[in-house]
Amino acid sequence: MVKNVKNYGWTSSNSSSCNDFISPKIIQICSELGVHRIIDIGCGNGVISGRLANSGFDVTGCDADEKGIEIAKQSVAGVNFQVIGVYDDPVLLRNSDFDAVVSTEVIEHLFLPGYLPKFAKAVLKDSGYLIISTPYHGYLKNLAISLVNKWDVHHQSLNDGAHIKFFSRKTLTYLLEQEGFKVCSFYGVGNIGLGHLPYLWNSMILVAQKS
Repeated sequence: MVKNVKNYGWTSSNSSSCNDFISPKIIQICSELGVHRIIDIGCGNGVISGRLANSGFDVTGCDADEKGIEIAKQSVAGVNFQVIGVYDDPVLLRNSDFDAVVSTEVIEHLFLPGYLPKFAKAVLKDSGYLIISTPYHGYLKNLAISLVNKWDVHHQSLNDGAHIKFFSRKTLTYLLEQEGFKVCSFYGVGNIGLGHLPYLWNSMILVAQKS
């Protein structure tokens, strides 16, 4: 296992606010794709893994954060949790060859974000799917944040383990394509408090197929 990976700081089994608008869409996408075996990469305390399992999927959850996995094992039933991160060797995962990889609000925390799609590709079966979410950035949202002078809050500069990568649809698509995926769907989810206006989403979800 890779050493010197800073823990995210999990202290409880509580759900973060973003899970409330991300997890329903993730479950819907997985159902529409007809996948069954799913691995949740960067599962943290296991909230989304548990929701997927409760929806009838066969779920494995993995994270480099030992405390997060400890909490997940104590609070979530029906999921195989393992302490493995994207910087680790994928062969450490037992019984891989998954139908889909889910990774929610993880890639923006990675110093080397390309390792996530590399890891996903290694554990997916042929033509399997990567379903990935990250905070959305685009012209209108960036302008709105600038107008209300909230970039310091948005960047979470004072928080340990905060966001260090900021993706647009274009840049995340490029990263996934460089690692052997073909992006087939895009969804915007959540909003920044201005109703259901498009292009002001909290997060985006890309669905990409292993090619």
